[in-house]
Amino acid sequence: MAALGRLPVTPNQITVVGTLFTFLAAVLAAFGELRWAGVVLAFAGTFDILDGALARSTRSAYPYGAFLDSTLDRYSEGAMYLGLAAYFAGMGPSALQRWLILATVAALAGSFLVSYVRARAQSLGFTCETGIFARPERVVVMVVGLILGGWVLYGVVFLLAVLTNLTALQRIREVWLQGRAQRLERQREAAARSTATAASAQRLP
Repeated sequence: MAALGRLPVTPNQITVVGTLFTFLAAVLAAFGELRWAGVVLAFAGTFDILDGALARSTRSAYPYGAFLDSTLDRYSEGAMYLGLAAYFAGMGPSALQRWLILATVAALAGSFLVSYVRARAQSLGFTCETGIFARPERVVVMVVGLILGGWVLYGVVFLLAVLTNLTALQRIREVWLQGRAQRLERQREAAARSTATAASAQRLP
């Protein structure tokens, strides 16, 4: 990071370059170059680490940088799932093809929901950090699926379809528990105030 900090690059530029590499991986996947897509995606994943680390080491982190990083992460994931959907669409018509495309769409929706639930919860003051399949896990699993290909890739797609949505549900439950705790605390406080008011009224002559 010290060496990188001396170069004329900013964390935002690293974020954009990483996104462009992910778009390249998506195009490669769409054209059936799965192994190369996996290699490029793994390389692009390192930029996710570098941009945040550079921002912290150079003390140049600011809200827009975090916003840009999160937004381009969504574009990157969307591009990868679209690339996979295009690859599956080129397969011969079969029940497996239809299920793979459906699973890809479900995984895309689940991935977006995982991020949206967290962002929305945090904007309302909740803590939302749980979940078994956050973005790093999704990227690693997809890289493995792309490099190995075949039935491993098919299994990865179905796995992503299930676990991304399960992660979103885990986060929804976490926020619900916090909201319920807040509601119960307010009810206890209201009951305490009501009791105090009644006691004060009884002491009046």
